[in-house]
Amino acid sequence: MARYYRYRLPPWAKKCLFIAETVTLPILIFQLIRTILIPTTFDVLLTLLIGFLFIAFYLKWI
Repeated sequence: MARYYRYRLPPWAKKCLFIAETVTLPILIFQLIRTILIPTTFDVLLTLLIGFLFIAFYLKWI
């Protein structure tokens, strides 16, 4: 089984990962505000998905 090493990725993949990490929090905040104002099923599911993605980045799971 091959282990996933975040820092052994090619430079372009590291850059994409860094950009995704940086952008996740503002998108999560925007989506959370949108979900509070106009809650639909899609918005709630999207907020949960982005939240789990942010937690995964924060805990370095990804």
